[in-house]
Amino acid sequence: MDTRWMKSACSRRQFLSGCGCCAGCVVAGSLVGSRPVLGAPSSNRKPKVRLVFCETTNDKPIWPNIGYDFDARRKCLLDALARGCPDVEFLPVKVLEDPKHVDEVLARCKEVDGYMICVQGLGWSNDIVRLSGTGKPTLVVDNLFGGSGLFLTQLPRIMASGKPVDWVSSSRDEDVVASARQFALLQQGKSAAEVAAAFRAARRANTPPAPATACRDDRVALVPFEEAQRALQKTKLLVVGGGWGGDAFRKAAEALAGVKMVAIDFKELAAAYDRADREAAKAFADRWMQQAEKVVEPARPAIEDAGAMYVAMKELLDKHGAQGISINCLGGFYGGHLKAYPCLGFCQLNDDGLVGGCEADQLSAFTMAVMGALTGRPGFISDPVIDTSKRQIIYAHCVGPTRVFGPKGPRNPYRIRTHSEDRKGAAIQSILPENYMTTTLEIDPVARHVLFHQARSAGNNPSDMACRTKLEAVVHGDLEKLTETWRPGWHRVTVYGELRGLVDEICQRWKLKLIDEA
Repeated sequence: MDTRWMKSACSRRQFLSGCGCCAGCVVAGSLVGSRPVLGAPSSNRKPKVRLVFCETTNDKPIWPNIGYDFDARRKCLLDALARGCPDVEFLPVKVLEDPKHVDEVLARCKEVDGYMICVQGLGWSNDIVRLSGTGKPTLVVDNLFGGSGLFLTQLPRIMASGKPVDWVSSSRDEDVVASARQFALLQQGKSAAEVAAAFRAARRANTPPAPATACRDDRVALVPFEEAQRALQKTKLLVVGGGWGGDAFRKAAEALAGVKMVAIDFKELAAAYDRADREAAKAFADRWMQQAEKVVEPARPAIEDAGAMYVAMKELLDKHGAQGISINCLGGFYGGHLKAYPCLGFCQLNDDGLVGGCEADQLSAFTMAVMGALTGRPGFISDPVIDTSKRQIIYAHCVGPTRVFGPKGPRNPYRIRTHSEDRKGAAIQSILPENYMTTTLEIDPVARHVLFHQARSAGNNPSDMACRTKLEAVVHGDLEKLTETWRPGWHRVTVYGELRGLVDEICQRWKLKLIDEA
């Protein structure tokens, strides 16, 4: 059992089977009846708070993972709130990805004095912005590695609305309870704005200051800009099965840096996979299994399939004269277009100084290519998660490099795991080095800006939820600002090294706006 997650009322991984739905909850948005209450709470009754659990079904690949026990997590949080908030009455309801569920919750707004919105799973259609807009004191809570994508990408809209809202994104349920306890101030006649300010004060009180740990020495041998620019003008990236931003992004990337991005159909990659040399695939599996710290879930056939996918990707790179590839891997695998995940192959490409990019994310693949040309180091695409209990950002994905200092640098340990969302195939859990400065960014040639922040790598999160590689990092700067002004989309690219000066030079030479996120 993961003891690092047991400071809360119950562990995020200790999901108790058979607990059923919590008392007072209902399935699919139907509300349990509660007596209507109008106006501010009187002095002789507890404030009534609608506790909204935003979820999705668990019978499909999801964040945090297929089969995730939402009932147990819900019960865990309810138990913690019951013990820690005796002066607040919580009225729980579950909503799924259906606007009608939100309509039903909001139709009964007069019955309650406030809202607590728990983003439990990554249901992109759950409208947490509308749920947060009632004007009543509202607390938005992220279930780390469950709802983090929806939480982080929608929170800026929520906070910019000017409504009495605050948030908690913490691995400690005690922090959630401490903020939720402030609803009791309504009984004292406090305004919605005053209660929201109390939420904020409680969260800040439970966010520790940045530790004074020094980063290890790490001198990056930068490539001269003109030399890197010439290399980029000869760089070609394949984009399989779509591509975020489409043709407009591809044109902008070539105009800015000379990088050509070539659209490839799933069929071309699938055909290459079918004819892949199986002996080469076995050799790939042998090497990866022998060098792994541990093979956790996958059986050898899944790892050999990953090897065949790597052979197929290399064939396409050679055929097109390309230096990198990004694949709509989730759509390809779930849609039946691909027979294996490319995760191990992506890691191999990144370790070798090429580009292996997830999810046909052209923006991130372009950023990886630019930073690779200038630093000789790979980028790590991630879905970031915020943990205020440690003042950390956690960069999570199922592909992480094992040679973060470049192809000639040391290899860090890794484990071979299943792909987390569906618990199938073979993926990588890279145990990334600690106490190094990292630079995280996205170079956007369409918006003509660079999103940028830095953090000290601080560990590898052990949670079994969501993506396998989870680099913990202490943000250099304002974690609250980073969270509340997060700009679309969710992905970021992290490169090891103190690269602020290089990012400044990129912006100056290419006339891009630098947006310091923290």
